[in-house]
Amino acid sequence: MPGLLVLMGSGETSPTMVEVHRSVIEGLGPRPRAVLLDTPYAFQENAAEISARARRYFARSVGLDVTVGGDILTADWVFSGPGSPTYALDRWTATSAAADLRSRIRTRTGVTVLSSAAACTAGLVTVPVYEIYKVGAPPHWREGLNLLHALDLEAAVIPHYNNTEGGTHDTRYCYLGERRLARMEQELPETAAVLGIDEHTALIIDLITEHLTIAGKGALTIRRRAAQTVLPSGTHATLTELRDLIRGKTPAEAPPDTSHPTTPSPEHPTLAETTQACRHRFETALATGDAPAATQAILDLEDEISRWSADTEEDAGGPEEARQILRHLIATLGAHTHPGGPTALLAPIIDPLLRLREEMRRQNAFDVADALRSALAKGGVLVEDTPTGPRWKRAVPDPCHAARDEDPSPDRRSRTTFASDPRRR
Repeated sequence: MPGLLVLMGSGETSPTMVEVHRSVIEGLGPRPRAVLLDTPYAFQENAAEISARARRYFARSVGLDVTVGGDILTADWVFSGPGSPTYALDRWTATSAAADLRSRIRTRTGVTVLSSAAACTAGLVTVPVYEIYKVGAPPHWREGLNLLHALDLEAAVIPHYNNTEGGTHDTRYCYLGERRLARMEQELPETAAVLGIDEHTALIIDLITEHLTIAGKGALTIRRRAAQTVLPSGTHATLTELRDLIRGKTPAEAPPDTSHPTTPSPEHPTLAETTQACRHRFETALATGDAPAATQAILDLEDEISRWSADTEEDAGGPEEARQILRHLIATLGAHTHPGGPTALLAPIIDPLLRLREEMRRQNAFDVADALRSALAKGGVLVEDTPTGPRWKRAVPDPCHAARDEDPSPDRRSRTTFASDPRRR
């Protein structure tokens, strides 16, 4: 039975982390006991929906049959993800859950995967992100579960480390920003550091061999006040090396291998990256008049949104934001291709023909005028002569009369010709 602790910065139920999940369950056997802890988001009205999406993701993409809730100590695989770190802490410490999670790491058994809000709780202290970022509380730490104590690691875990969704304001470091984090760092013990895990990135710690791997799209940052060490995806190191970096010491062994060896890597870019790429392709195609390419960009984006339908993250860059952009692209394509609808598209063709018909009538060439009118009718355009000039409209084809319309008799022509035609009065 493997013993693994996996800390993810985000993307825990997205295509980017599929290969990471698959790699860490390889030694669990064909039917592992898998438990999902929904505690971090249990307060949300849509908690059941989030759990259902997560279960579908693990079943279809990873091959795990996951139960919501259950015995933490005896489970082969335990997972917890997004929501509120402090809400989860309050409930886990009020029950046996906190002790059971610590026991899994101390005894080094099973696979424990914590991401986003749940990863926040793993360290010595926890970022109360909701209270600081959304409620406006002064920057402060909350006591964490300190699962890392069993590994002799003294650190605060900060997921979403490279978040940029704030745009005009700093949302790095799990929405703290530099100003708040610099202030909070002063409150950490001298021997402690920050472990910053980028989004769609995982720190995989083998509890038995004490080796670790950085996998995914980003990096692990060990930050001590002004100094920091960045271990990119693909890095292999030991827990001893990580302990030394946290304490500010020179690693006792060879420095971590950052040569990007073969490592589980995401098959897909993030949804935000794909959305922007499809949008750029769409705009480029539209600018060059390539409607099929613009349409394909829309279809590709819709397909990628379907791939991400199980994603439980509800932050910017998720499926809902991608759907809004998709709707915008569809509306833009419609306005660009048919700015005034099909009628406006036909007008440059029909209007010159009507002017030619009027000229034929002025020259008493009624046979030619009638031939033009019949040709337009066969093409689905009906012409009406009025005192102010001819008017036209698109006809809705009637398949029941298709045969008769192909070769209308003189009697039928006389019945369908508008009375305003001077030759028919």
